[in-house]
Amino acid sequence: MIRIEIIANQSLEAELTTSLEQAIPDFMYTVIPLVTGRGGDARKLGDTTWPETNIIIISYADDSVEEKVEKVVNFIKKKFPTEGTKLFVMHDR
Repeated sequence: MIRIEIIANQSLEAELTTSLEQAIPDFMYTVIPLVTGRGGDARKLGDTTWPETNIIIISYADDSVEEKVEKVVNFIKKKFPTEGTKLFVMHDR
């Protein structure tokens, strides 16, 4: 079992979820919308001062889907190189 966390610019939510569902038909996940916080350059407040917000996609899945998720995230990163996207995978040991 693995825990998958994808943190991405909110503008990528539909692209990410659609791509994950196509690559892994039974992929189940939770989306936490409107995530704000401090990024590399400044705080992302989700308001008129700094409108950018992020999302977090969380999934618990079988180890066998890790490679497919990595391929989807890498595809999104190449397709949208200026938008922030980061994948974290935690293994149950």
